[in-house]
Amino acid sequence: MNSEGAFIVEELKSMEEFNTLKNSSKVVFMFSADWCGDCRFIEPIMPEIEQENDDFKFVHVDRDAFIDLCAELAIFGIPSFLAYEEGEEIGRFVSKDRKTKEEINDFLAAL
Repeated sequence: MNSEGAFIVEELKSMEEFNTLKNSSKVVFMFSADWCGDCRFIEPIMPEIEQENDDFKFVHVDRDAFIDLCAELAIFGIPSFLAYEEGEEIGRFVSKDRKTKEEINDFLAAL
């Protein structure tokens, strides 16, 4: 955790990186934004979720920086999670609703 209390997870930097990462083994893209209260709500629990699901690589996607990607992937609510394995989408937990640690872990366990 950094000094602001936010979780430390890799930040998506480019579309090229998105395409490279989604074609790797198991990766979960977490879509959020600085202004999203429900996204801030889950930040403190993300390190635990990442540790409990260490077979996945977690990548944070700033919705505002990648608005075209969000539209292309039909990510219209945040926080949302999109999982890929070797280029194939294996699951999505996409809505505008607040998510709990249990709901996120249940989504990941079902993949």
